[in-house]
Amino acid sequence: MSYFPRWPIARSATVLPDERLPWPQALPMGVQHLLAMSGSTILAPLLMGFDPNLAILFSGIGTLIFFVLTAGRVPSYLGSSFAFIAVVIAASDYSGSGVNANIGSALGGIIAAGALYALIGLIVMATGTGWIERLMPPAVTGAVGAAIGLNLAPVGVQGIQGSTPHMVVALLTLLSVALLSTYGSVATRRVSILIGIVIGYVAVLVLGNGLGLLPGIDFAALAAAPWFGVPVLHGPEFHASAMALIAPVALILVAENLGHIKAISGMTGQDMNRYIGRGFLGDGIATMVSGAGGGTGVTTYVENMGVMAVTRVFSTLVFVIAALVAIALGFSPKFGALLRTIPAPVLGGLAIAVFGLIAAAMIRLWVDNKVDFSDPRNLFTVGVTLIFGAGNFSVTLGSFAMGGIGTATLAALVLYQLLGLGRRG
Repeated sequence: MSYFPRWPIARSATVLPDERLPWPQALPMGVQHLLAMSGSTILAPLLMGFDPNLAILFSGIGTLIFFVLTAGRVPSYLGSSFAFIAVVIAASDYSGSGVNANIGSALGGIIAAGALYALIGLIVMATGTGWIERLMPPAVTGAVGAAIGLNLAPVGVQGIQGSTPHMVVALLTLLSVALLSTYGSVATRRVSILIGIVIGYVAVLVLGNGLGLLPGIDFAALAAAPWFGVPVLHGPEFHASAMALIAPVALILVAENLGHIKAISGMTGQDMNRYIGRGFLGDGIATMVSGAGGGTGVTTYVENMGVMAVTRVFSTLVFVIAALVAIALGFSPKFGALLRTIPAPVLGGLAIAVFGLIAAAMIRLWVDNKVDFSDPRNLFTVGVTLIFGAGNFSVTLGSFAMGGIGTATLAALVLYQLLGLGRRG
């Protein structure tokens, strides 16, 4: 069997990963996947003070890396991971607005997380996934994910606070995303963040640029930016404290990717377990490459999985198209300048929506997996993890420091195993 599939044209309504659509149909499908992931992929770097243009560029590059390492058989798009936001903000002491002046240390940590992730991928390729599922059952992964969302709560609240017009725009943006996600059509829900940005943007144009009730949008940089140009990369700096703080995020990425590949297996009817280790390795290397150039850490995107579930098109070639378009956008300074004009109150409203959903999604994970909270083992593991994360419990030993996400992750892993000693189940 050849390394890559031959991708014959599909003859049924469901297009499997190793099949393809005719090219005139495949191109718009690729653009649709780009739109589905773009809202979150743009938002994450803006919340961390990163260049969103670089995030788009490296999402495309990362998707191609994942495509090659999984032999073109696992349909997935790699976009900016929200799991990095809390630890990047802590490691770089980011103020919450503008460009992140300490991006170098954060990038070094992102590379460390990618390296750990890739190492786990190599081990899984050699040994299988059984040990991961024992080390990180739903009670543990859900607790760590919820702790990340709660750890970000002060950042989100700070983003919506300000003058009355500022809060009005922030809450309008938040409400728009919530209403679109609840009452919108399937296609609308996929791009609810993008539509929320547009609604908040227009509100600032009216209240700010028009009525002068809050700072308006400055279009000077957008007008001056060229349409095409080479992006400005940022180099990493390797500091032990930042690396120790950010590296544990790899465990969350493992859980996300594992769930993604298993879900795709279920939707396609194809057993993809043999590609799980490769998927971890591809995602880990993509995260390292992104961090090396100034991009965010990346992960497989549930938004794109939703598009596949609706369209029943699983062809991996569609994601190659989406990746190539993303890379092209990464070479447009005009596009990057447009993204940087998104106003602060709009980002504040989106932050509340996204950070809350990170925590809420973990509750859904517990429900879907029927986690037994009458069991003290689960109860104490989750409870302690949430308090460490939400309270940002930090530990400093000499020059080594571990923030709330790190201590929460460590507590979840250790406490769950410790409370399981001597138990039969």
